[in-house]
Amino acid sequence: MSDSPPSLDPVQLGAYFDLIEVTSLLRHAVEQQLREAGGLSYVQFQLLARLGDSPTGSSRMTDLADGVVYSRSGLTYQAGLLEKAGLVVRSPSPDDDRGVTVTITDAGRALLAEVLPGHVEVVRDLLFQPLSRTDVSALAGLLAPVRDHMRAAPPRSAAPRRRGGR
Repeated sequence: MSDSPPSLDPVQLGAYFDLIEVTSLLRHAVEQQLREAGGLSYVQFQLLARLGDSPTGSSRMTDLADGVVYSRSGLTYQAGLLEKAGLVVRSPSPDDDRGVTVTITDAGRALLAEVLPGHVEVVRDLLFQPLSRTDVSALAGLLAPVRDHMRAAPPRSAAPRRRGGR
């Protein structure tokens, strides 16, 4: 028996590196556009977009953290920055005494509407422009089960919190 860990075959390794490079290049371009158009970080845009898409304009912080795959503390910080800018408001959750609900404001909706066209343009030009409609459908069909497989684990907000000093 070999002591070496299992390896990826050349096709798997190539696909992995291509995916990482594509996501890095796309995220960099998106982040640059969001900063220039609205002074937003990528995570702040994700929060505003999720809240803007919600029928109530509100969501629990833990649900937002799970949705954008971000730490609870990091999300709290980002939501605080958005609140200071008047783009969201935070309030106690009506369902949970310890929970916090975040709601997008009219100013948040206006900023989202301002940055969204440029965001769509970057995504369309970099990700979808070189692909046919059939390719885009195939890409969506490939990514959806991978996403579902990765999300099958309990949400990050359900993970036990680490205690300091242990």
